[in-house]
Amino acid sequence: MTAHNNYMPSESIRHLTTENWDKATLLLLRKTISEFAHEFLLLPELTSREGSWGNYKIRNVDKTIEYRFQSQILNLNHWNIKTNSIQKYVSGQQAKVSLPDFILEFQENLGIAAELLPTYLEEITSTIYSKAYMIASEGFTSEALADQDYQTIEHAMTEGHPCFVANSGRIGFNAIDYDTYAPEAFKPIQLLWLAGHKSRAVFSGTKTVDYSFLIQQELDQKDVDGFDSVLAGKGLDSSEYYYFPVHPWQWHNKLALVFAADIAENLLVYLGYGSDSYAAQQSIRTFFNTSHPEKFYAKTALSILNMGFMRGLSPYYMESTPVITEWIAGLVENDPYLQQKGFTLLGEVATLGYRNFLYEKLGRSIPHNKMLATLWRESPIPKLNKGQNLMTMAALLHVDQSGKALVPYLIQKSGLTAGQWVKKYLEAYLSPLIHCFYHHEMVFMPHGENLILVMENHTPVKTIMKDITEEVMVFNPEIPLPEKAKRIYVDIPEELKILCIFNDVFDFYFRFLAHILYEQAGVPEHYFWKWVADCINDYQAQNPQLANRFRKYDLFMPEFDCCCLNRLQLKNNKQMLDLAEPVKSLQFVGKLTNPIAVFKLVNS
Repeated sequence: MTAHNNYMPSESIRHLTTENWDKATLLLLRKTISEFAHEFLLLPELTSREGSWGNYKIRNVDKTIEYRFQSQILNLNHWNIKTNSIQKYVSGQQAKVSLPDFILEFQENLGIAAELLPTYLEEITSTIYSKAYMIASEGFTSEALADQDYQTIEHAMTEGHPCFVANSGRIGFNAIDYDTYAPEAFKPIQLLWLAGHKSRAVFSGTKTVDYSFLIQQELDQKDVDGFDSVLAGKGLDSSEYYYFPVHPWQWHNKLALVFAADIAENLLVYLGYGSDSYAAQQSIRTFFNTSHPEKFYAKTALSILNMGFMRGLSPYYMESTPVITEWIAGLVENDPYLQQKGFTLLGEVATLGYRNFLYEKLGRSIPHNKMLATLWRESPIPKLNKGQNLMTMAALLHVDQSGKALVPYLIQKSGLTAGQWVKKYLEAYLSPLIHCFYHHEMVFMPHGENLILVMENHTPVKTIMKDITEEVMVFNPEIPLPEKAKRIYVDIPEELKILCIFNDVFDFYFRFLAHILYEQAGVPEHYFWKWVADCINDYQAQNPQLANRFRKYDLFMPEFDCCCLNRLQLKNNKQMLDLAEPVKSLQFVGKLTNPIAVFKLVNS
């Protein structure tokens, strides 16, 4: 619990120094030019070349403003820009760089609508604010971070999504909220508990997690007794209610107001704070129990605008979540190949959705109907063996404030060569993903924040997938799905299916990892992509029965469509995707040369 009225206003801006702001601005401007050039939003002109480096310029539409910089163009049209080479000129005179100004200067190039521009600029400014905060509060160098525990590494992450420029908007948080609830603040948080009347609240759980089990595990008995007494004091019967946690911000800013009528009628009852301390994860609305790490994560609705979506939770989707978890878990647990690889999931084992009958009449998909729900996810801690520890896969892209990446230190401390280390990582991460794709016609959203690496001696040996039920997709209509799990079947054009590997894995993740390995671990890009190809070729050689699928969905094709994430956000930064038909919202512009095409085996 944090008392805002004891919070000195100057505390929330202590990181906003000129030095921090300028450094954050330059780092994010480098990323902006790189990603916008990658998505063909900007087309830099080559002015001269010095070896593998080129000197480039970009100019706004009326050509009064020019940016100059040095860059290499790596595989997958990845622009490796020298941060300190970026210079701005206005009518031929050098000027100070500003990222919000850059967005305004290139508005026509970016195609962002005038009515969306203020919100996008606010997200950009908030992202710089966040970056400056991280610069000011760095606790560990990459070398030191390599030896830290799971949650310390989780909260040291500074990048956010590697592709999105405006990735820390968090519109709705004030400065005190940011310093209290942002994952990089790493402040202990106690969740606020409510009681929802069973006429409005629906609990769903897997066969092994019913409501009584959940409450017994997640709450101390003194908490339960205290909450029971709150209801008894109002003359209410606790057997008619479900208890569930919510984000404190959500209560103060949304629930107490939007659900005021239900509160007045004792359909929704404030119980108080639970005893356990939690830490906000990178996904911001999910909490890890630091008092009892073996207990479940709690994922809560949080009605702030962040990276193209209001971060709510649908009470209607919540009903099907445990059923989907059981179906996917059954598939994974009964698959010998996945078991051999140690691939596993964090089951989303229980949910509570509370319906607001007033707003429900206006459509179930509106933000007001995603304000009150809770999801409980398994903790990875009980899945560890002796000598193992955990690390978010996002850490493989981490670079500290001195510019040093984490990965080279992990490789160095493991005692392995870079090739040995990367091959172990690919066996743990890529092999299960391509097996799920080819064998089960199932894909996940496998970006860094969604994967947890199981580490032994600084080396990945297994992967754990999380955030599964909202982001898993099954392509095969003939696979029998339980009635409540049928929403995970997605009918998409055949040619788009393989892009779930090309874009989500190769472009959105490996592109950045290959850059870090090349620049800081001395691994030529050619080597990295050869190891990726070897991993895929080995899988295909071991599974000749899938040969027809390997040909139909060819991971070695010469090029593939570039899926442009920033274009999505620039087109509609309040709801990037139509969640009912997400594929129709996607933005494909240009082609990317496939870096593993040259390693295709002749007879495959």
